[in-house]
Amino acid sequence: MNKNLTFASVLFGSAFIIACGGGDKNKQQGPPPAQAVPVSVYTVAKEEVNGVDTYPGTVVALNEVELRAEVNGYITGIFVRDGQVVSKGQKLYEIDRSRYAAAYRSAQAQVQSAKAALERTKKDFERYTRLAQQDAIAKQRVDYAQADLQTAQSQVTSAEAALTTAATDLKRSVIVAPVSGKVGISLVKQGSLVSAGSTLINTISSPNPIGVDIFVNQKDIPYFTRLQKGASSSFNIILADQTKYNASGKILAVDREVDPQTGTIRVRGSFPNASGNLTAGMTVTVEVPNKQSGEQIVIPYSAVTEQLGQFSVFVVGDSSKVSQRPVTLGIKTQDKVVIQDGLKEGETIVSEGTMNLKEGAVVQTGAPSAAGQAPTQPKK
Repeated sequence: MNKNLTFASVLFGSAFIIACGGGDKNKQQGPPPAQAVPVSVYTVAKEEVNGVDTYPGTVVALNEVELRAEVNGYITGIFVRDGQVVSKGQKLYEIDRSRYAAAYRSAQAQVQSAKAALERTKKDFERYTRLAQQDAIAKQRVDYAQADLQTAQSQVTSAEAALTTAATDLKRSVIVAPVSGKVGISLVKQGSLVSAGSTLINTISSPNPIGVDIFVNQKDIPYFTRLQKGASSSFNIILADQTKYNASGKILAVDREVDPQTGTIRVRGSFPNASGNLTAGMTVTVEVPNKQSGEQIVIPYSAVTEQLGQFSVFVVGDSSKVSQRPVTLGIKTQDKVVIQDGLKEGETIVSEGTMNLKEGAVVQTGAPSAAGQAPTQPKK
């Protein structure tokens, strides 16, 4: 029996020693260290950005004149075809000139008659003045002669004014092109009765240069005013068939007032149109340089994470640990995006592999990729 107790004691002691030794070993090992997450990184730098905003636009004539009758009468001559290109001063329409020519000849005769009467009264006044100096006639007769002379002079002035009016009416009976350009479709025919100041006969406009109107939000007025003053800012046009117009334009004017109903203001651009491809009334899309155009901080869009509408990136810091930093995004250009706030040049960010990261994670990276180059791929 003593032998059995001795043997049991030995077994129990051995088991206790083994158990105590194993526990110390487990305490010394502890939890395994966190493994570095393989990622691709990108070095933050500035790049030239050529972003554009688009606006619906309407083509308008910059130099357009309505042709209206300036005298009454019937159209007796049409010397232009619909849609014809004409030169300044070219004869376009004629209104019955017979009565205006007669009125002109009558006015000429009135002027000649008035001048003859003036010459007669002038001689009478001179003669009566000499006689009065010799006391041959009464002084009152000289006064009458002087009054007659003044009346004759007024009649000459009136007759000359009537002649000018008659000459003007005769000239206006022929309608000529006030500017060089293209006429529209005639609104009158041979024999049509026209009234001075009210009858629209046709419209003529100069196609080169031509304008394009867009409407912009009132908050953008300072920006478009700066564009107008700048020498290099230019607009481009996308035509209805989605082709790009072959010439660029610049801001000609920013309107004087905002539409209170829409909160927008009209901005007019000027475009060369020597080819005549732009016609007044066309609708186009106008591309305007974006406010963020120029040298901006740009990063790959894949580096951006979003949570509840908030954007952030992982910035690589000391000991390859990352910190999540909020950023403000600008315009997107292809696979990159402008960063308006939150990053500085020279910082290193995670460009690929953000799904496996959290604040304070350690990353395993290759050499950071330079601006404009493809991000470094994680090592496998």
